[in-house]
Amino acid sequence: MDQRRIWDAVVIGAGPAGLMAAGELASVGHSVLLVEAKPSLGRKFLMAGKSGLNLTKDEALGQLLTHYGDAAESLAPMISAFDSAAIQDWAQGLGQALFTGSTGRVFPEKMKASPLLRAWLARLENQGVTWETRWRWTGWQGEDLCFDTADGPQQIAARCTVLALGGASWARLGSDGAWSEVLAAQGISLAPFKPANAGLMVDWSTHMQAQFGQPVKGVKWRAGSITSRGEAVISARGLEGGGIYTVSAAVRDGADLSVDLLPDLSEAEVATRLARPRGKASLATHLRRTVKLGAGRTALLQEFGRPLPKDPGDLAALIKALPVKHAGLRPMDEAISTAGGILWSELDEDLMLTKRPSTFCAGEMLDWEAPTGGYLLTACLATGRWAGREAVGYLATL
Repeated sequence: MDQRRIWDAVVIGAGPAGLMAAGELASVGHSVLLVEAKPSLGRKFLMAGKSGLNLTKDEALGQLLTHYGDAAESLAPMISAFDSAAIQDWAQGLGQALFTGSTGRVFPEKMKASPLLRAWLARLENQGVTWETRWRWTGWQGEDLCFDTADGPQQIAARCTVLALGGASWARLGSDGAWSEVLAAQGISLAPFKPANAGLMVDWSTHMQAQFGQPVKGVKWRAGSITSRGEAVISARGLEGGGIYTVSAAVRDGADLSVDLLPDLSEAEVATRLARPRGKASLATHLRRTVKLGAGRTALLQEFGRPLPKDPGDLAALIKALPVKHAGLRPMDEAISTAGGILWSELDEDLMLTKRPSTFCAGEMLDWEAPTGGYLLTACLATGRWAGREAVGYLATL
């Protein structure tokens, strides 16, 4: 590649946001160089699809936006312009048949991310996008972009840049947050990174070993004002799974966690059932017969509730709001996503850095967070598309 060439746009980071931005720029004929620090493109995207690629959540825009918390107002223009229906149309345009599950989550029929990624990269190649892998961005030298590569340092000139470098979790897949130091040196303010959608660390007693790997279903987790009916898995390290991920941000920020082991019954109904004659049956047998807790839920009750109250009313209250004793979230690099990143005040409405004109930002490196369930990919795709389109508009003014 001719290093002296001036590219119309250089997109740094080949996750969903970067790929989307590159496509928008190339679709109108701009020369685009897509740069990735890892050996291949879309590595975290592929990992996200290992257990089924949840592309988006099929729900009305207003409801969709409620899942982005304090960043909802900032993200609203981008997600409004590329909402759940638009994402589904886009994926189908890449030849991917989709289906919507009972909870509204949208998946490719093939479930995995690899067929979609292959079709996406083929389209980008046909549009003329050039890409380089194993190129790590290190900042600027004057107006040139600087990279460490296997062939030594490289400098690239570009008329505009899109940064889509991800958050600070899953460093082995490319999201290590190292870019934050580069931007901070430019005087750009960032919110500290924090784990989001993370499992909980629990120091289990030995009797819990028999439950490792078992799912906990039919419960409701609560932390502060956040509740989740999702399931969790009891692991040697603690509790993991969608039910825990949904409440993890509130737990991270200091809220106590509890679990309702029988969310479909009132406390009074539980107490009435527990008051039935027990006879010589063990408590575990009595719980199984009267309220059908099952092994996993009974184990949690014993782990977090001992000594269990003998009074049926007190025991019912405990079952309906069992405090979950834990040692905090798993380390940030194990989290599915992160909170924190570039403050919205550092960006204009086009997602361009006000302190670095011609540089646009997209994806998880912006200061927002959302639960799993399609919301993460929705915002990454929407902000990448927005940044790419606004970069097209910027180039038209030069």
